[in-house]
Amino acid sequence: MADQKPLLVLAIDAASPQLLRDWAADGTLPNVASVMAGGLTAETRGVEGLFDGATWPSFYGGVGPGRHGFHWLDPIRLGTYEKHRYEHFALRTALWETLSEAGRRVVALDVPLARRSPRVNGVQMVGWGLHDEAFPFQTTPRGLKRRILKRIGHHPAPRNCDTTRRSIAEYRDFADQLIRGAAARARLTQWILAEEPWDFAIQVFSEAHCAGHQLWHFHDPAHPAYDPQVTRDTGDLVRQVYVAIDRAIGDILAGLESDVTVVVVALHGMSYMCGSNFLLSQVLSRLGVTTPVRTPRQATPPQVQAGFRSRLAGAYHLMPESVRSPLFQFRQRLRRGLQGQKQVLRFDPAQTQCFQVDTGLAVSGIRLNLAGREPQGTLERGAVADAFCASLTRDLMDLVHPDTGRPLVQRVWKTADLFTGECLDMLPDLLVEWDHDVPTGTAVAGSGQGAVQKAFSSRIGLIEHTNTYCRTGEHRIEGIVVARGPGIPQGTLPRVVSTLDLAPTFARLLGCDMADVDGQPIPELVPR
Repeated sequence: MADQKPLLVLAIDAASPQLLRDWAADGTLPNVASVMAGGLTAETRGVEGLFDGATWPSFYGGVGPGRHGFHWLDPIRLGTYEKHRYEHFALRTALWETLSEAGRRVVALDVPLARRSPRVNGVQMVGWGLHDEAFPFQTTPRGLKRRILKRIGHHPAPRNCDTTRRSIAEYRDFADQLIRGAAARARLTQWILAEEPWDFAIQVFSEAHCAGHQLWHFHDPAHPAYDPQVTRDTGDLVRQVYVAIDRAIGDILAGLESDVTVVVVALHGMSYMCGSNFLLSQVLSRLGVTTPVRTPRQATPPQVQAGFRSRLAGAYHLMPESVRSPLFQFRQRLRRGLQGQKQVLRFDPAQTQCFQVDTGLAVSGIRLNLAGREPQGTLERGAVADAFCASLTRDLMDLVHPDTGRPLVQRVWKTADLFTGECLDMLPDLLVEWDHDVPTGTAVAGSGQGAVQKAFSSRIGLIEHTNTYCRTGEHRIEGIVVARGPGIPQGTLPRVVSTLDLAPTFARLLGCDMADVDGQPIPELVPR
C-alpha cells in the first residue's frame, strides 16, 4: 500500500478525441497538452454497437453489456412489451467499490449512469450536473449534498439539455451555462480533494457531452445547420466549452502533489448527427415484420387536431427560453415518470416478428418477438429466428437514399455475436449501424437543410421523415486516454485500447485486482 501513488481520473464525457488532439497541438487546450506531453496517449474503442448507452457501465464494471445488461435508460422490461426505467445498476461491482473493499479511500464525482453505492469508502456524488439523469442529486456522506449546495450551488445548465428550439442568443446562453458549470465543477473538485483523504478520485465533465449534442453546428462546417456568418458572430461554441473544461482541468491539477498519477479520458466521441434511426419503425412496418396498432377513430377531425397542435406549437416557440425550457423539462420528467411506471409499445404482438427498441441514433436496435421470451412471441428460437434475421438483414442492407443511391446501412450485427453473458436477453437482438458519412440536418436548427430523411428499396418503396430533434451532434465509438505519472512512459501507444481495460488498469495501479471482468490491465500503464 505504501508504494501506491494516488490516482486522479478526469473524464471529458463524449468529447471528440480528434478535437482534443488538434486543440492540444495548436495551444487551444494547454492543460490537456501538458498531460499529453508528459505521459502516454492511446486511442480507445468502446463497446461495439452499443457505445451510446452502454459505455459508462462497461467502463466502471470492466465487463461488456452481455454481463451488465444496460444499453438504455428506458429499455423493455423482460417478459413484457413495456418500457420501464432501468433498475439493475447493482448487477456488477463498480471500480470504486472494488477499491473501497480493499481499503482504498475513493472520491467518485458525477460518474454517468452510476448509482450511489452503499459501500463506498470515502465520498461519492451522483446527479449534480450530468447529461444522463439516471438518479437525482445524492451524496455519500448524505450531509455533503447540503454543503455542496451551500458552497457551490446547483449546476448552472438545465437538468436536460434537450429542448425544442433555441434562438442564436439562447444557444450562446446555453454555452455560457456549460462554461460556468465547468468552472463550478473545478471548484467543487478542488474543495473535496483538499478536504478528503483519497487514493483514487474521478470527476466527469459532462459539459462536453451536452455541448456536443446541442452546439455541434456552431463548430462543424460539414453540418447542414452550420452558418459561417453566425459562427463568426458567436464563435465556435464547442471550442469555448472545451477551453473552459481545459481551464478547469488546469485549476484542479495545480493543487496536486507531483506524485499523483493523472489520467484524462474520453470514453466515447462526438461528431455530426447521422443515420436514419427515425425511419426504422416505418421500414419495419413496410416490410411487414412489425404491425402497428390501429389508431382508434378520432371524434375530432384530424385536420382540426393538427391545426390546434400547430397553433399550440407556434405559441410555445414564441416563448422565451426562460419560460419554454422549464415547461420542456417538466414534460420530459413527466414522460420519464410515465416510462418508469408503464409505457406499452404500440404494435400488435400477435402479428409482429420484431420491433424497434431504443439504443441511440448512430446505431439502432431491433428486438425479436421470440416465442418463450416475449409474452406473445411469434418467432421460434434457433433455425427459424436465424433465417428471419438473415432475411431482414438483406432487406435492411438494400436500403438506399433515393436521390443518391447511397446505401443507408453499413452493417447489421447480432448482439449474440458481439457479446456473451447472463444479461444477453436484456439487450436488443439486432443492431443496425447506419451510414456515418452523411450528416443529418434538423428542422429546428439553422435553415432546416438536410432535415428530410429518405429511404428507398424495391420492397418498401419510398419513406420520408422530417427530423425535428434538436440535437446536431451524435456519438462515435472512438475515444482517447492519456496517462501521466510515476513510471508511466511518454509517447503514443501503437494500438487501440478497449474501454473495458481501463478500470482493471486503474485498480492495478492502486494494488488491487477487479475480479471476474472482461478487461485486462494495460501493461504500459502499470509500472513494474
